[in-house]
Amino acid sequence: MVISGKRKRCCSSGVFNLYQREVGVLSPRTFADRARASEDLIFRLGIDRRLNKHQGCVNTVSLNADGNTLISGSDDRMIILWDWEVGTARMSFDSGHKNNVFQARFMPYTGDRTVVTSAADGEVRVAKILEGGKVTVELLAEHKGAVHKVAIEPGSPHVFYSCGEDGVVQHFDLRSKSSTKLFICRSFKRRPAYISLVNLHAIVIDPRNPNFLAVAGEDDYARVYDIRKYKWDGSTNYGLPYDCFCPQHLIDHTYGITGLAFSDASELLVSYINEFIYLFPKDQGLGSDPVASSLVSDSDSDTISVYPDTRPGVMVYKGHRNRNTVKGVSFFGPNSEYVVSGSDCGHIFLWRKKGGELLRAMEGDKYVVNCIESHPCTTMIASSGMENDIKIWVPNAKEPAHANLEEILMANLSESDFDDDYNDYDLESDDDDNDDDDDDDDNDNDNDSFVDGDDVDFDFD
Repeated sequence: MVISGKRKRCCSSGVFNLYQREVGVLSPRTFADRARASEDLIFRLGIDRRLNKHQGCVNTVSLNADGNTLISGSDDRMIILWDWEVGTARMSFDSGHKNNVFQARFMPYTGDRTVVTSAADGEVRVAKILEGGKVTVELLAEHKGAVHKVAIEPGSPHVFYSCGEDGVVQHFDLRSKSSTKLFICRSFKRRPAYISLVNLHAIVIDPRNPNFLAVAGEDDYARVYDIRKYKWDGSTNYGLPYDCFCPQHLIDHTYGITGLAFSDASELLVSYINEFIYLFPKDQGLGSDPVASSLVSDSDSDTISVYPDTRPGVMVYKGHRNRNTVKGVSFFGPNSEYVVSGSDCGHIFLWRKKGGELLRAMEGDKYVVNCIESHPCTTMIASSGMENDIKIWVPNAKEPAHANLEEILMANLSESDFDDDYNDYDLESDDDDNDDDDDDDDNDNDNDSFVDGDDVDFDFD
């Protein structure tokens, strides 16, 4: 099944929710959350405005906790704070970086006056916005390679982490003048194609348990670490992760990972290069040393896999193309109801998390969409890519979108290097308009179409 034929159910559900609110069954907050997650709003998303001031590709967009200020960074090495609702820049300043800015984030509970940044020059910096608009910028640490992402400890105005292409994960406490190198992420030594260290692209912290931190980069595994096991004096420089995640068919058969995200239920979302996006439930990983636990030797010294044939609850999201740039991946909705990603085809892809059905493919850039940021309180998305602007998406369309996804999907399939196991896709449209079907019906569909997200069967023998 490709395109949902059940949109009327969204509207009728909205009317029912309104009735429940009026009779006191739903609290105002629950009603608001359900409204924000409405698929009717998803189908009405359109570009509300474009934010234009950068003089290069916009590599990072992020919102403050209230959602009223957006911060961006670019190849022009400038940081801009935006009033996105009006479409004007509140202020801008030079990041101090010597190369493209890859990430800029507000530190929480600082009145939006403390910003941390990372860049292609390997530097991690902090900017302090003073009264009167003066900005001071300080170098905190350097990696021996580009720093694509930083991860801020939830609720902390002081603590954050960085990961670099040197494989190093660093801990920062802004109350201290120095950073701590926690560990170096290394490949598992029993891999056939052993590489000493992993060039890291992504780092995220579990919002439900900030003791767990996930990193990923140029190898097969998304690794989750329990950071309580690492000493803040830097004496622990390497150790096994708490858990690892990878589909069995991608072990030793992937170019790596570009994006990670944790859901509000501690599920880990992983975007693979030239492959698909996978959602792994908590505690459904491969263990701290997956190579050792998954391979056993027979009498001829060959190895066979002892992974289970199926991984309950693992989802796959298909249709986009992730090949040329370091793309993020994220959740959308008050309770992570949707999965959203950019694509090399210039579209924003939006899937229903439960069941994995592709709902939208919205044109967001002439070339590539790399960054997606969702609003914490309302139905709004900010996106950026190879163009110099930032696009603000809100549900402003009078009628739900009826985009023809098949042309986009076929083009992406033809441009990708998927294995033969993935080349047989059913791209027929769904003509089922039965509004009485239950939501769980989507999960029971066994049709392995290009955009359906089914529970993944990892038996590829």
